Amino acid sequence: MEHSYIYVTIADAIASQIRSSVLQEGDRLPSIRALCSEYKISMNTAKRIYQELEANALIEVKPQSGYFVSNLFYAEVPIPEVSKPVLLANNKEPKEIIRKVYSNMGNRDFTLFSYSTLYDGFLPSSKMKKEIVAASRLLVDGGIEYDSVQGNLHLRRMIAHRAMTWGGTLKEEDIITTNGSMSAISLCMLALGKPGDTIAIESPCYPGIFQLAIDLGFKVLELPTDPITGIKVEALEEAVEYIDLCLLISNYNTPLGSCMPEENKRAIVALLDKHNIPLIEDDVYGDLYFGNHRPNCCKAFDKTGNVLWCSSVSKTLAPGYRVGWVCPGKYKDKILHQKLVHAISTPGLMQEAVASFMKSGNYDKHLRKLRQNLYSNYQKYLNTIITSFPIGTKVNRPQGGLSLWIEFDQRVQAMKLYDLAIAEKISIAPGRMFTVQEQFENCIRLCIGLPWSTEVEDKLVRIGELSKQLLQESR
Repeated sequence: MEHSYIYVTIADAIASQIRSSVLQEGDRLPSIRALCSEYKISMNTAKRIYQELEANALIEVKPQSGYFVSNLFYAEVPIPEVSKPVLLANNKEPKEIIRKVYSNMGNRDFTLFSYSTLYDGFLPSSKMKKEIVAASRLLVDGGIEYDSVQGNLHLRRMIAHRAMTWGGTLKEEDIITTNGSMSAISLCMLALGKPGDTIAIESPCYPGIFQLAIDLGFKVLELPTDPITGIKVEALEEAVEYIDLCLLISNYNTPLGSCMPEENKRAIVALLDKHNIPLIEDDVYGDLYFGNHRPNCCKAFDKTGNVLWCSSVSKTLAPGYRVGWVCPGKYKDKILHQKLVHAISTPGLMQEAVASFMKSGNYDKHLRKLRQNLYSNYQKYLNTIITSFPIGTKVNRPQGGLSLWIEFDQRVQAMKLYDLAIAEKISIAPGRMFTVQEQFENCIRLCIGLPWSTEVEDKLVRIGELSKQLLQESR
């Protein structure tokens, strides 16, 4: 297709200049707008060009500064393969692995690389305490009575306002608050599916999603997923006749960290709408972008109300507050009914505190600093992995989010590595826990949400040493 041909041609030309040292490390590249003007291309095509170059570690994004030629040392590190799940509904849930990994949640004696969350140094705890006190005074009842079923009005207004950052045009009445994003997803599944239905998800995928689906009696169908661009659209086209629901983390999913290009999001929304298959979109990581712009959501391309957009502040602000929401489109009445049946209402005090933090501008200030720190963390983690892990180890190149996906040589068994690491009070997430099929046995996910320190660096180095030990023992 002409559009694809243009972006590939231009990306290859810039890559050639970098590899031949015409463009050298640290050189600043044109802005997105300048690239559009120079090559007479659209904004989406320009973004895709830089996305491709960044995926190959040839360029890097410096928040608030622009695009720069990166250290080519990174370019020699391979990227994990596109996943190849069997396109058949499956439910080989790794319950024992998940139980083992989550048994140490909250244990501060361990270095917890295993959970996709932010830790103390990245969270504005003292500011949020003040917001809760202020909210208790502001609310007529102090926050002790039931809120409306639809949720706190102030928060719904702020969510609708902020939707403009990802291409959304929402109103306060379009939104229903929930107890975190997983509660929103649960309500969507309950409202739209029934036991025996098949739900399509990414592969690998956050285990809480397929655990929930299986507990509700659904069959799970995993889709081939690229570590850079997300699910393969053609694979979804093949699967539409077999599925009843689809659930995707379109922006910086965990564990791969992939972000779907806009043309893929548009195509997926149109495809599922054509077949009347609801799309549940989990967008908890969308605000954690490393570049200059927040990516649009699938919901931005929804013309019929078929996309149910779910999100929360659990990955950006306050994991323990359990403040989430869903914009359910044409399924609003069904979602409201499920919320009434299963929760009645959601805690108004926490929602009011979050809404006030957003309205004050402090949330955006917090996000700007957080994104800078996470991007710095990503670079430090990647440097340490490159220098300490076995040669040939593959590492993803996320453009946002909290996850690093590591693919070892086939001889490095992730569960053996987990057992060795846990004995030294280091917790990692084995790849098998992100699938209901027999795959990713040589992969792990690491969270970059731990503030960088000498201890974190030493623990990463130790994981590398243990993986080299397993590789040596297999020979």
